[in-house]
Amino acid sequence: MADGDGVALDDPVGESLRGHHAHLARRLGRAATYLPGVSTFSTVPAEPDAAEWDDLARLLGRGELADMFSSPATPPPDWEPVFVLGGLQMVWSGSAETDDGVVELGADDVPEMLDLVACARPGPFWPRTRELGAYVGIRENGALERLRPPGWTEISTVCTAPEARGRGHAARLIRALAARVMSRGERPFLHVIEANTGAIALYERLGFETRRHVTFRGFRIP
Repeated sequence: MADGDGVALDDPVGESLRGHHAHLARRLGRAATYLPGVSTFSTVPAEPDAAEWDDLARLLGRGELADMFSSPATPPPDWEPVFVLGGLQMVWSGSAETDDGVVELGADDVPEMLDLVACARPGPFWPRTRELGAYVGIRENGALERLRPPGWTEISTVCTAPEARGRGHAARLIRALAARVMSRGERPFLHVIEANTGAIALYERLGFETRRHVTFRGFRIP
């Protein structure tokens, strides 16, 4: 899909940390990452030099994970690869609707959120991840607003308790969250692992289209 207004999506972590999530950022030079307990995503400039990789290493600490999300930048050769996963970045082109059965969850709901994530395993979610944006649920499952580059909001951590699957809850949550995002004049997008064909099929049915292929990578700092 060609889109001329999605430049911010080329660096969603960096754009989020420089904008909506600046209050959740740790910085050293032009390297940045999220506060502990919020997210592990990190960012460096598009063509970082050795000093900027050193800044990120000092920011995160020896032996820590540098979760580079979809950044194509190549780290120093002594940074040990931890994971490499092919994925898709998808943008919303469908219609959305409010849903009275979908409620916003707050700080008091974090223990239940963590329990759900532990059994459903939708992706990274930490005690402070809900500070990235709204988290909505139907008590048995939920979905999170995550990265927020200018003009966009990422829908993430869509998960359903095993005993509640097959009831259409995920579709309801995504539509309701998309409606919330669009009411702010923004556009929803998401990332998905390429091997998760079931999720991709659901997202396509709901109105998401693939914008580009991405590679999610993490490295251990020596």
